[in-house]
Amino acid sequence: MFRKVPPLFRNFYFLTAVFFLVWMTFIDSNDLITRVKMGSKLRSLEREKEYYQEKIVEVEKDRQELMTNKELLEKFAREKYLMKKESEDVFVIVEN
Repeated sequence: MFRKVPPLFRNFYFLTAVFFLVWMTFIDSNDLITRVKMGSKLRSLEREKEYYQEKIVEVEKDRQELMTNKELLEKFAREKYLMKKESEDVFVIVEN
């Protein structure tokens, strides 16, 4: 029965290589499928990181402008937080 198997499949090195490839592709905790998913997740997180770094720069710029310009600070407080002076009325217009 063992003689009917082709010589290639009786070769120790071939069998070892096939076992290694199957192990590394499907069975191991760091298998190929998991590594592809993790690479995709890494690229997604790097894009998110770039987005948030750009937002941080933008917010820091706005913060610096607000801290140095009193009129801009007052405008921001009025628009964003609906603050007003004691003698004023505030009307909020909501667009559909």
